[in-house]
Amino acid sequence: MLTGRVIGRATATAKHPSLAGWRLLLVQTLDIQGNADGFPELVIDELGCGKGDIVLLTSDGAEVRKMVGANNTPIRWATMGVIDQ
Repeated sequence: MLTGRVIGRATATAKHPSLAGWRLLLVQTLDIQGNADGFPELVIDELGCGKGDIVLLTSDGAEVRKMVGANNTPIRWATMGVIDQ
């Protein structure tokens, strides 16, 4: 699990069928001090997170596959919680 800051939304006119209906976010992962760490990740979101929110992320493949209901989904990251500031 990692923390990250939502920096925007992604839209796609064509996407994998397992992502139909999912909200896609761009999330910048953060280090322990809250600074940017690495490249932004594409994340599915069912919590309604918005730009600037600090979120808890999971890259647990089994959990993400269960969320989308497909074993062949290309998505790796999902929001698991919003951290109060």
